[in-house]
This record gives sequence, C-alpha cells and structure tokens, in this order.
Amino acid sequence: MNYEQIAVWSNVACALLFYVVIVWMWVKFAQPAVIAAQENANKSIAESERHRDEAKAALDVLRSEIEGARRDAAAIRERSTEFAAHERDATLAEARAAGERALKSASGELDRARAAAREKLRDELLEKALRLAKSDATARVDATLEKRLVGDFVASIGKGAR
Repeated sequence: MNYEQIAVWSNVACALLFYVVIVWMWVKFAQPAVIAAQENANKSIAESERHRDEAKAALDVLRSEIEGARRDAAAIRERSTEFAAHERDATLAEARAAGERALKSASGELDRARAAAREKLRDELLEKALRLAKSDATARVDATLEKRLVGDFVASIGKGAR
C-alpha cells in the first residue's frame, strides 16, 4: 500500500465529506433561510401589489365621486338659478300688485279729496253768498219793509198750521 495513494484518497474522502457537509448545511440551514427570505420578499411584493390595486380602486372611486360632485354642483347651480328667477318673478309680481293697490288707494283718496274739496268750496261759496245776500238784504230792507215781511211770514206760518 502506498502512502501517497492513501493520502490522495484521504484528501478525496475529506473533500467529498467536506462537500457533503457543505451541501447538508446548505440544505439544512442556508436554503430554508433563502427560501424564507424569498417568500417574505414575494409576500411583500404581493402586499405592495395589493395596496397598489386598492389605491387604484380607491382612485377610481374618488374620480367617480368627484364627477358625481361636479354633476351635483351643476344641478345645484341650475336649481338655484331657477329658484332665483322664480323668486325674482314672485317679488316683481308682489311689488306690481302692491303698486296697483297703492294706485287704486291713491285714486280713491284722490276722489275723496276732490269730493271734500267740492264740499268745502260749496260751503265757502254758500257762506259768501249768504253774507253777500245778508249785506244786500240789510242794505235794501228798511224798517217798514221789514215789518211787512215779518207780518207776511207770521201769517204764512198761521195758514200752514191749519
């Protein structure tokens, strides 16, 4: 037996044993750690993709809500314009009716004022006419005519009483 050959085979056996131990250690310790790290990385990627998809879905929902809000704002704007026009028309109609009532009232007041003015003018004219007639009668009637007029009046009262 050759010692050199034993040494070579010993080195080969050691190398094989070393490779077996390395492979065994790789399979026992390193590979599960690498597989776990890969699984964690895959989970993290999957979680990130899920968050991205959720964010896209939320973004789509928000976009549709924004569009709905724009439609609502346009509808509110349209309703407020219609309401303002309706209120304007109602206010104008109310003001027109109030103006017509005031005009009718003023017209009636004018008629009453005219009637009162006519009445006052008639009374003033009557007073002036009576004063004028009284002063004219006083100037025309003397004592003898007055006695005769009073006598005729008293006689007419006596005839009317029968």
